[in-house]
Amino acid sequence: MTLPVTALTAAICAIMLLATAIATVRARFRTQASFGDAGDAGLISASRAHGNLAEHAPLFVILIGLLEMANASHWPLTALAVLFLTARAAHIIGLHQPHGPGKPPQLRALGVIGTWIAYAVAIGWTLFLVVTVNG
Repeated sequence: MTLPVTALTAAICAIMLLATAIATVRARFRTQASFGDAGDAGLISASRAHGNLAEHAPLFVILIGLLEMANASHWPLTALAVLFLTARAAHIIGLHQPHGPGKPPQLRALGVIGTWIAYAVAIGWTLFLVVTVNG
């Protein structure tokens, strides 16, 4: 395989997307809500877990792929992918945890922060390579 880190990251994201899609459909059946969220917290959590992952995963996988194609160091790239995947899993789990009003569950917050860190590193690394290799 030419891009093993990218391929594994994409496959794990796809598994997570499938799992969150199934959870969303199950919540829709449970609430009998064909559209919207029926005001049901479980359906809202399931839907947002899926939607948020679908928003973040594609661009991150593209960035990982570009870095891997630019021969970025394998182990730091792998660590970055693990950070992203772990953060996304924490966010998904955190969305389903009970919490008080106005205070997000700790795992959800850690998932958001981890995702942002992974994104910032991937963006910075990509820009660095663009400037230094092509500059």
